Amino acid sequence: MNWESVLAWRVERQQLAERAPRRMSLSVVERIAGLHAQLTASAELTLWARVSGLRRDDVSRALWEEKTLVKTWAMRGTLHFMPAPELGLWVAAQGALKPRHHGGAWLRYHGLTREEADAMLDAIPRALDGRQLTREELAVEVARVTGIAGLDGKLRGGFGDLLKPAAFRGDLCFAPSEGRNVRFARPDQWLGPWEPWDQDEAVRELTRRFLSAYGPANREALARWFGMPSPVLAGRWLKALGDEAAVIEVAGQGLVMLARDVEAAAAAEPAGVVRLLPAFDHYVVAAPRDLDAVLPAEHRARVYRPQGWLSPVLLVDGRMAGVWSHERKGERVVVEVEPFGRLGRAEKAAASAEARALAAFLGGELELRWVSRSRRRDRHFS
Repeated sequence: MNWESVLAWRVERQQLAERAPRRMSLSVVERIAGLHAQLTASAELTLWARVSGLRRDDVSRALWEEKTLVKTWAMRGTLHFMPAPELGLWVAAQGALKPRHHGGAWLRYHGLTREEADAMLDAIPRALDGRQLTREELAVEVARVTGIAGLDGKLRGGFGDLLKPAAFRGDLCFAPSEGRNVRFARPDQWLGPWEPWDQDEAVRELTRRFLSAYGPANREALARWFGMPSPVLAGRWLKALGDEAAVIEVAGQGLVMLARDVEAAAAAEPAGVVRLLPAFDHYVVAAPRDLDAVLPAEHRARVYRPQGWLSPVLLVDGRMAGVWSHERKGERVVVEVEPFGRLGRAEKAAASAEARALAAFLGGELELRWVSRSRRRDRHFS
């Protein structure tokens, strides 16, 4: 198999070859394993890139009214909007990892003993019983229940590091914010009763989901995607699929994919697909970032930036062919696209069409600017 076919297959499997109808939105979220929600606007655009007719308030309504999505910390300890009916799957899979609060380095960093960390996590669902609390309110209540000196200050700080283990266990999720203050709830009370999956089956299903959308891959890629401390465990997860998985060769590299997908992936061909993917898009998160066929080495720093920030990407048939940005200025949506090299006429026209669709989704008039590598700007209005 060659990377050209693999990338074409990935584009199709991640719902980028053709947008799904709006009624299939939740199925798309399931297919790509949630929406990376470090930035809410990026999560919305991740779905927009894959769903036709999406409305600007669809994600918000799914989270806070319909409750078909749940906001929580998931893979890699990052915020995600996950399909609410599948919370039990993700909680069970997280349970297959060594709990963060059992690690000596984690405990030392946060100035806690193992016993204090366990007491804190046991107190969180008790504090949230029958109510939704802001971070400040939750910190005060958990400190009161545990009697641990200084715990309230620790819970207020950072990026939720002390709360993430509770989310992994299914004891905490996000509720609607109170002004600018986030609030938390118990998933069993916010969403209704739910049950964790059997852990072994959850591990196999999660591995299938990963390979189905982001394969073929090696154990290092799976470990990085899920946030495992070592690729050794990822290797065990891949082996647990048994005959469901197949080892294939892609440009001389041995990789694993689902056996049922091998024929389709080998037959896939580029179809001229062009997409504007937002920051932190799933395609970029799980792409083989050290592969020139996906992103030439000289451009990697433009996409994979310091502190884990991932740039918006111009995707052309699975290749990262440039970066882009957008800004709202009154009634205008200013979109700047900077290709890494020359685009063909059809590719440029497709990128322009994507920019028009983006402006329509955001409810503004498009101002499209093409930015050359020398930073000379050529403005185009439409």
